[in-house]
Amino acid sequence: MALAHSESIELDLQTRESKSGLSKMVMKLFRLWGLSTADQLELLGLSAKSRAMLCRYANGEALPTTRDCLDRIGWLLAIHKALRLLYPNNESLRYSWVSRRNTAFDNLSPLEVMKEQGLIGIARVARYLDFYCGR
Repeated sequence: MALAHSESIELDLQTRESKSGLSKMVMKLFRLWGLSTADQLELLGLSAKSRAMLCRYANGEALPTTRDCLDRIGWLLAIHKALRLLYPNNESLRYSWVSRRNTAFDNLSPLEVMKEQGLIGIARVARYLDFYCGR
């Protein structure tokens, strides 16, 4: 049950289809990572009031297209891409990595770093993985 992968994802966020596809992709990634509803909301920078929206996003309703939300999504997809490159033959590790403690993050999990530090934390985790991918 892997998330579709392409070397670069280009979306025209002006079309309903692209926005719908992006929503479905992100929500599937969250399922693969095994994230709770609260974690999903936090990573997207959404309030607890948006809880009911997550199901609609999974069904293709467009995620908010604010700069903050789109930046978060971009970094989250970069994390996914890097993990696919680092662990091409280990799907279990690829999807559990964000929840595993890591000495590079003071023995916190990448998920904890992303939740604690918001957009900065998400970018930090993505940049850490970029380093290991040699980019």
